[in-house]
Amino acid sequence: MTHLTRTVLFTDTDGRARFRQEPLALDQGNDAARLSAWLPAKGLQWRKSPVGFRSPFHVTSQAQWVFILQGQMEIGLQDGSSKVFKAGEHFYSADVLPPGAVFDSQVHGHWSRQVGDEELVTVFVQD
Repeated sequence: MTHLTRTVLFTDTDGRARFRQEPLALDQGNDAARLSAWLPAKGLQWRKSPVGFRSPFHVTSQAQWVFILQGQMEIGLQDGSSKVFKAGEHFYSADVLPPGAVFDSQVHGHWSRQVGDEELVTVFVQD
């Protein structure tokens, strides 16, 4: 079976954001066009960020796919690690605030920033 690898940004049991890799099965369609099962989606939002954009630490309000259409986006975590996603790449952002927690910018979430000399264009798809 063929698959894609999806990067998932999630909230771990300690309340901190982490990355993990998961296979996304392409077990439908045919040899000419391998397809995944249909995934639910309820909304789509476009974003354009200028050169130099950087957010403060924050959590995702609702789990969503993030597709990089133009430029590069870096996601940084509390532990100092980060990943850069380039045009044509995607990740699943699910680092929501744990139930009952009050946001603490020293513990929760991630930051994002535009990288390089090209504007960042992304699409968010909520599931």
